[in-house]
Amino acid sequence: MSLDQQLRDGLAAMGLPLSAEIQTRLLAYLALLKKWNATYNLTAIREESQMLTQHLLDSLSVFPVLQESALAGKRWADVGSGAGLPGIPLAMAQPELDMSLIETVEKKSAFQRQAKIQLGLSNVSVVNSRVEALPGGQFDAVISRAFADLAEFIGLAGHLLKQGGRLYAMKGQLPEDEISRVPPGWVVVDCTRLSVPGMDAQRHLLVIERP
Repeated sequence: MSLDQQLRDGLAAMGLPLSAEIQTRLLAYLALLKKWNATYNLTAIREESQMLTQHLLDSLSVFPVLQESALAGKRWADVGSGAGLPGIPLAMAQPELDMSLIETVEKKSAFQRQAKIQLGLSNVSVVNSRVEALPGGQFDAVISRAFADLAEFIGLAGHLLKQGGRLYAMKGQLPEDEISRVPPGWVVVDCTRLSVPGMDAQRHLLVIERP
């Protein structure tokens, strides 16, 4: 199966109607990631079809469970962004989203900057910094994908939220032990199992806020 057909089928299975233009840009991002990965080892996944499933579709799987009010016109941060995942696919799929990619490793931030330029991602900002060093109260939402356990995620990134903001943690199996260790003053308000076409492993999205 061609990559473009795999992407179309995956988006259809998730009920995510993205335009042909956005799909083309997603595939261009995937091609750029593969090119850079050969030299800079940005991800352990090498084969494009697996990259599409485990990076693109996995990143986009949060959209069907997020309300529109959480997206359009909001300031988001992707903490420990790595190769720009999930931030770049999310920013492509929702152009009205203001996405900051926060990453400490320079070679990964360099890739993000190249992707921003080459793919014309005007709604993406690249921040090469430790998350705990950034000023607080900037974002409506902060998302992480395989970044840290929940307590560490909250400790490092919780200060970035505006009043009423939310943390979104993308996880594999339901991390019940991590949930039990959420720091006082924070509450897991939602936990949704995500559907990622072509992926057998469990995926969950946890939503955390200060009541």
